[in-house]
Amino acid sequence: MLSRSTLTISWEKPDLHGEEWEFSRHPAKQDFYQRHGIDWERLLVAFEQGGMAPYPRSGDLQGVPVSLSYATYDDYTIYLARAKRGYRKNYTRMEEMLQRAGNLTLPAPIVLFSAGEALLFSGYRRLCLAWNYGMVPHVWQVTLNAPRDARNDHQSPEGTYNNG
Repeated sequence: MLSRSTLTISWEKPDLHGEEWEFSRHPAKQDFYQRHGIDWERLLVAFEQGGMAPYPRSGDLQGVPVSLSYATYDDYTIYLARAKRGYRKNYTRMEEMLQRAGNLTLPAPIVLFSAGEALLFSGYRRLCLAWNYGMVPHVWQVTLNAPRDARNDHQSPEGTYNNG
């Protein structure tokens, strides 16, 4: 049985420009961008077409596995143990603000969808804060259709796989 909490987090549309490091420098995400032919300009355009979606604690969102979401509590504790001190301090600061104020308004984490795959682009600490308090966070969901030259013979123009 889950206990109810009076703590709340409200989610707002994130600022993609504030998350540019995740695109240009995060080493674990570069392969996803390259495989799907995602460049910064394409991401900017697709981002504006995105929208909020609830993301209950799970390794997948709407039936699609989300890379780098580390959704289980065990994954979270392992990830946090390896994280740098500054990373943990920022999480602790958010947690203390939530407990002190009772509510927070945060930019929604960003999840990218492309060709049947998904990637947690940014917002892991925010996602975990909500999950760890038994809340269902909302994420900014961005769908990027594969560019024509990055598609293989088994993909349709919409970026979904065909059986034939």
